Amino acid sequence: MKKLIAAFVLLLWSSTMSFAQCAMCRASVESTYSDGHYLNGSGLNTGILYLLVMPYLLVALIAYLWYKGSRKEHAQKLALWERMKSITQS
Repeated sequence: MKKLIAAFVLLLWSSTMSFAQCAMCRASVESTYSDGHYLNGSGLNTGILYLLVMPYLLVALIAYLWYKGSRKEHAQKLALWERMKSITQS
């Protein structure tokens, strides 16, 4: 449980640092656009997509692990049920 709490705190701390960078990135892109350089904007778009995809991947991973655990638990219960059924029929 302590590892889970530590991971959660680390996740929250890292996202706070990410939000702090947004204003600086925006100012940088605005200044490069005014100079006629458009390459920084495409890099910023890639960074935005990266930040956008990560929460969805995390939720998908948690859902997948939950599903796998649920299937394993269901298989164990089914095996126990079959054993009990065979004992009562004997």
